[in-house]
Amino acid sequence: MALQTQPPRPDAPARGAADPLQQPGWIDGTRRVVDSLQNDPTVVAAERRLRCTCPCGLDIFTCRTTDFTCSYSPVLHDEVMELVKAGVDVDGVVAAFVAKHGERILLAPEARGFGVLGYILPGVAILASAGALTWVLIRRGRRPAPERGPNPPPPPLPAASQGEMARLDRALADLES
Repeated sequence: MALQTQPPRPDAPARGAADPLQQPGWIDGTRRVVDSLQNDPTVVAAERRLRCTCPCGLDIFTCRTTDFTCSYSPVLHDEVMELVKAGVDVDGVVAAFVAKHGERILLAPEARGFGVLGYILPGVAILASAGALTWVLIRRGRRPAPERGPNPPPPPLPAASQGEMARLDRALADLES
């Protein structure tokens, strides 16, 4: 099966030796110019706390910088950029996203209310399973071994008749010759 190439888009920048993408038309949307605000520490810190809404499950920063086919993370990144340009700090950006998208946008639940269970429950589960395993091992070690008597002697072998012994001697002689 041959790979079909697409003709270059009229709005796409000219390809040169420095262009790492073989087919820039494959990615969704147009290529953007990166400025200093794109990687501002406030933008990065906010995006690292927020989940991308695509199925990848990554934070917005990682998704937009590694998955160039994602069409969700650039839109979310633009929302973060607008808030940072308006002078909102990291906590304000996160609060604005939670207000718009709900708490599912957060990578980690907030440590208040029902979200505390997300931090406490794994530790409690680990301690409970370790305690149960310790209890089982201690009980198994304290249990006395079942009483066993001496091994009974094997049953006596039946005596061979004179004819059987003669036949055995002939078979052994045939093997030796």
